[in-house]
Amino acid sequence: MIIFPAIDILDGNCVRLIQWDYNQERIYGDSPVDMAKKWESFGAEFIHIVDLNGAKSGESVNKEAIRAIANTVSIPVQVGGGIRSLEVIKGYIDSGVSRVIIGTAAITDKEFLQAAVDSYGDKIAVSVDARNGYVATDGWTDTSDVKAIDLVKELEALGVKTIVYTDIAKDGMLQGPNFEEQALIHEATSMDVIASGGVTTADDVNKLANLELYGAIIGKALYDGKLDFRDLVGKQND
Repeated sequence: MIIFPAIDILDGNCVRLIQWDYNQERIYGDSPVDMAKKWESFGAEFIHIVDLNGAKSGESVNKEAIRAIANTVSIPVQVGGGIRSLEVIKGYIDSGVSRVIIGTAAITDKEFLQAAVDSYGDKIAVSVDARNGYVATDGWTDTSDVKAIDLVKELEALGVKTIVYTDIAKDGMLQGPNFEEQALIHEATSMDVIASGGVTTADDVNKLANLELYGAIIGKALYDGKLDFRDLVGKQND
């Protein structure tokens, strides 16, 4: 299982939000590039980046910082947040980003999603963010009437190869993932599933690995020092 350290960028800074509440942010650094270099030096094999401004507004506000990361580290990066046009996807792919994650637009614009998958194949992933089993959109500010499990099956039929599945209630709370929900999603699809939300302890990581997930994203627990990334990577390689 790939462990993805998360870099969330808001107004050019590395931050973490509690349950994506933009009024509850904590800044962990002013250089996303330096943060990416740090995780690479600690043994990361893939980095997860979110443009928080983009997720809320639909505009790729932090694209220059993200491109700088892709051009600086030697490991692949995946990027999400405000990805709502083929032009933005092309810009990221051309600048060295390995995988682009579509969120809100995967629900609101299926033609766009299909065009992205047709054009870029496995370089496209979809972020499925759920609140009480229903998909949330627009930086988690709205909840749709689409059931997460139904969306997952639809995405697979469209040719999507990878999804990031987040339980919003767990994200940033340091209370552990929703293992039951992650298992249900994994069992419902043959797509690669990356778990996100609530990963707090080494035991959490082990439990997710035992579900045979493709990957897990870790954010707040790393930045608050509750998990040591180097220890996690060492155990994964044992």
